[in-house]
Amino acid sequence: MNKGPVVFRTYVTLGRCLASLPEPVALGVANLVGDVLFWARHEQRAMVSKNLRRVLDADASDTAILDRWARRAFRAYARYWVEGARLGGTPSSEVEQRTFIQGMQHLVEGMALGKGVVMALPHVGSWEYGGAFLASQDLPMTAVAERLDPPELFEYFVEQRAAMGLTIVPLDSSSGGVLLATLRRGGLVGLLCDRDIEGTGIEVDFFGETTTMPAGPATLALRTGAVLTTGVVYSGPGPDHRAVIEPPIDTSRRGTLRTDVARLTQEIAHRFEGMIRRAPEQWHVFQPLWPVDRPEDGA
Repeated sequence: MNKGPVVFRTYVTLGRCLASLPEPVALGVANLVGDVLFWARHEQRAMVSKNLRRVLDADASDTAILDRWARRAFRAYARYWVEGARLGGTPSSEVEQRTFIQGMQHLVEGMALGKGVVMALPHVGSWEYGGAFLASQDLPMTAVAERLDPPELFEYFVEQRAAMGLTIVPLDSSSGGVLLATLRRGGLVGLLCDRDIEGTGIEVDFFGETTTMPAGPATLALRTGAVLTTGVVYSGPGPDHRAVIEPPIDTSRRGTLRTDVARLTQEIAHRFEGMIRRAPEQWHVFQPLWPVDRPEDGA
């Protein structure tokens, strides 16, 4: 039986319900859903605890501490989805009022150079809220996203983000060409890159252990001359959002393309460490991130 249409209708119906609720009620629902998922999804809870253990520099035996932070992570992730469901109907003036941004000059100055900007983003807080804010400032962002199942749900997701001023490109063999064209027009590309989804990334040291991260941001910047920077959007306090855009990374060529990509990707990883440490519970990574945690590696 094809469950796709049922999943799609359920998601759309829930999204509309959440959008119609008063905001305090919707955020309360997010906390409730987060708590239910925390208690029900044992494997994901264990993985979140493993990921957070590195961030918090905690011992695996500190279960009470890790459970407390993991529960916060589930709540934050539920809030992310609730806010996403409501964001399409939020006036741009309200998005502007609720976004407090540090380092906006780095983006404005980078865009003024005319070669585009690549902004590397971690799965922290609500990058989409930041994208909606940038669209309100006439700085629309193009981003890449994994395809969702069913396909109707992904198309709905793309349409919703388009209403916010975000262009979403599906992750496939043609996405690189779209991003290159965007940068050559002097546009803004935002790439979530703390997860190596395709398994073809660059080795980096991340929270004291070796893993891999996508080479896309560094490669795009080196090939096009675009400015490369990092950014993050934290949810809260309350209904507000705090965005940080960091100074550009030095992309001067120092060696081969491969060695320069590795150097820049490592710099992105180091910056992400600082961003994540500021709000560990808002880091939405529920999958194995380090090789030792991946089942195929015998862990």
